[in-house]
This record gives sequence, C-alpha cells and structure tokens, in this order.
Amino acid sequence: MKYKRILLKLSGEALMGNRQYGIDNDRLKEYAAEIKKVVDKGCQVAIVIGGGNIFRGLAGAAKGMDRVQGDYMGMLATVINGMALQGALEDAGIFTRLQSAIEMDKVAEPFIKRKATRHLEKGRVVIFGAGTGNPYFTTDTAATLRAIEIGADVILKGTRVDGIYDSDPEKNDDAVKFNSLTFDEVYEKGLKVMDMTAFTLSHENNLPIIVFDMNKEGNLLKIVEGENIGTLVNVNKEK
Repeated sequence: MKYKRILLKLSGEALMGNRQYGIDNDRLKEYAAEIKKVVDKGCQVAIVIGGGNIFRGLAGAAKGMDRVQGDYMGMLATVINGMALQGALEDAGIFTRLQSAIEMDKVAEPFIKRKATRHLEKGRVVIFGAGTGNPYFTTDTAATLRAIEIGADVILKGTRVDGIYDSDPEKNDDAVKFNSLTFDEVYEKGLKVMDMTAFTLSHENNLPIIVFDMNKEGNLLKIVEGENIGTLVNVNKEK
C-alpha cells in the first residue's frame, strides 16, 4: 500500500448525483462502498466535503448577501453533508467520527488534532466539517490544512474528471491530460487545481495532490495501492 493515511477531498456537488441540488442517497452509498475498500486494506482515511450542493457563500455574496454571513452558512452546509456521509459509512459498517471547526456538540465533536489522529490510528474514518471555521477560506484550504495537521501522505481530490487538463475537457474535445506535474508547472501554466491559498499551502509543506475521477469504481483503491490514476502534483516530476 503506497499511501497509509489520506485526506479525501470531495465537492458538495459530487453528492448531488444526477439531481439539481441536495444529496443523492445512491451516490452516498457508492462513495461509502469505495471508501470501505481502502479502509478494509488498513488505509487511514480523513475526509473533507464542500457544501456547494446546499449553499455557497460566494454565490450568496454575489446576490448582495453579507460575505461573512454567507460563508458561515456554507460551513453549516458542509456539516450537513458530513452527517449524510457519516450515516452512509456507518450503514456500510465503518466506524466514523465527525469533527466540526464550529462547535456544535449535539452532532459533532470539536476539531482537536490529537483526537483526530487517535481516531485514525484506531481505524475510524474522520470527517472534518465546517471548513476552517473562518470566513473567506474555501473547503480546499480546509482540506489542505487538515491534511497537514494530521500528517496525511497525500490529498486525493475526487472530481468528475479523470485528472488535470490544459483546458476544460468537458468543453474542449482536444484537451490534453497531464499524468504528473510539479507545483511550479501548475503556477507557470496557470492551471486550476485548487484555490491559490490551498495550493500554496500544499506546496510549502511538500504535500502531494492527486486529482482523479471519484465516480469510477475502484479508482480510490487503485491510487492507495500505488497505481497511476488521475494527475499527481508533487514537488518533483515523477519519472
């Protein structure tokens, strides 16, 4: 097994499945089954989920809402998604803990780094909700921050495309996929991997990022076992 401790980043939109908004239970079950495969192999898994399927602070701000208020609403949306995924994982027989950056002790533990690490060591999946607990920071940044704090080997960014391309593959049939990139190459080419705060944080802490298609069955396990799936962003170019 190549990666013993991972931080899986999922977008809120990923939970919609084919719906226009909200949460698709079938998609939750699919993700839970994929996560169970790597947990059963002994991989320690932490997860950060976005909230865009329920509410996005930037969208609210664009319509005149106070940005700080909107961002806090978005953080609460990530907790709702975390609770939904927690339920699906537990239905699949996986022990989990939901930790929130905003205290809400009826539904989640507060985020405590040592506690989170201990849960992982005991084989529990830890879901981090409410972003960083601060406005103006995305869940990409939260994922990177938590990954560094818990000592994850890699950030796995699950998307609906199979890696990083030189242009949008959903709009351009001639888009070229990169199998691996250095952090510097991403800057030079102006590629969108994560928001700049999250990406810079990963770069400064030598934390690799893999962008991959989470909706393809078996991909998560293949990455954990060392197969070249998706696009790897690292300090040095992979041979």
